[in-house]
Amino acid sequence: MQMMQMMPITASLLLVGCVLVTMALAEPLVRRLPLSPALVYLLCGWLAGLLVTPPLPDLNLEMQAPLIRLLSEIAVLLSLFAIGLKIRVAATWLAWRVPVLLATAGMLWSVALATLVGWLLLPLSWPLALLLAAMLAPTDPVLASDVQIHHQDDRDGLRVSLSAEGALNDATAYPVVMLALGLLGMHELGENGSRWLMLDVLWSVTAGAALGVACGRGLGWALQRKLQAGAQPDWDELLYLGAIALTYGLALVFKVSPFLAVFAAGATLLRQHPAAKPEPVARELGQQLQSFGAHCERLVEVLMVLLIGAALPHIIWSPAVLGFAVLMLILVRPASVLLSLPRSTLPPVQRNLAAWFGIRGVGSIFYLTFALQQGVGGSAAQVLVSACLSCIALSITLHGISSTPLMSFYQNHRTSRRKRTV
Repeated sequence: MQMMQMMPITASLLLVGCVLVTMALAEPLVRRLPLSPALVYLLCGWLAGLLVTPPLPDLNLEMQAPLIRLLSEIAVLLSLFAIGLKIRVAATWLAWRVPVLLATAGMLWSVALATLVGWLLLPLSWPLALLLAAMLAPTDPVLASDVQIHHQDDRDGLRVSLSAEGALNDATAYPVVMLALGLLGMHELGENGSRWLMLDVLWSVTAGAALGVACGRGLGWALQRKLQAGAQPDWDELLYLGAIALTYGLALVFKVSPFLAVFAAGATLLRQHPAAKPEPVARELGQQLQSFGAHCERLVEVLMVLLIGAALPHIIWSPAVLGFAVLMLILVRPASVLLSLPRSTLPPVQRNLAAWFGIRGVGSIFYLTFALQQGVGGSAAQVLVSACLSCIALSITLHGISSTPLMSFYQNHRTSRRKRTV
């Protein structure tokens, strides 16, 4: 009996180990192909879930919702802290307006359009269609490695905008998810929505950002004092994980957005504001933290995309579900970006690429499993799972295939423009 209980764990370890070793050996070859590593992980997970369940555990999201929610939340937090450490954006509206517009107005346009598409195509009521749209509103900070900033000196407008948007809209999607759950009778909205407005919108977002800044600046001050006293910066792993755990725990205590708090903590750790480099005494530690964060992001990408792939056999495919996923990527995302960003905010090439690269992934998995834990069940849960997973799988596929050629075109375009202006 004990051996039978260990078999799913053993099979999972063997699968993850084989994929990690194979990708480590074959990564130079994969990098030359017009596809992303995430697409390879997705295919491996899908084949494993389709052909070897059992002995692999059955990843039915309705049954495994608590575990998948925990894993997806950890994955998003690790990635948000890494983005916060790398991103350098001046504390002005002009510098932040594109990601803020994408994470607020763009997100609301996306929710409105996706709600309409979901209600028209899928057997969902208006509140359930709103819930599905809110789940799919966040763009993914975990899977967007090909289009996000690569290091702290990367100031490219497109990469910075997509990275910051992915860091912000995991938090800004939360109030819409809670509104949809409230309309379904699974969350208290208060009289005329007053409780929802005060707690889930205003308090969650503003206090979450303030808590993150306080944690980042407070930890940074203590670390700089320690470094100035002659301590060696050889505890980057402990600091990275400890800062996330501390900020996350305080966010739960004060009932604010943990996603926004952790991102803000990373963005203000070891520096006065997100546009500055780390203080001279802390630059070596800052580089070590970024290096460790990059390793965490890669591991998170492998594990989460394998899980998503292994869950794909539970999709009930239908023309409506497939049509919804296609329209989310080729209509809803581009339209929401073009409607929310004035032409003056980005050059045409950057604006068009931002409209395409709305990668869906781990953040949507978190909100999906969160809704399942709140009580969404039955046929509605199956429709939500199928629509959400199909959209994520299609996003990983299409964006994975297109990211390399499109970003190469973009870099060549930037190079040619610089040459013409010299």
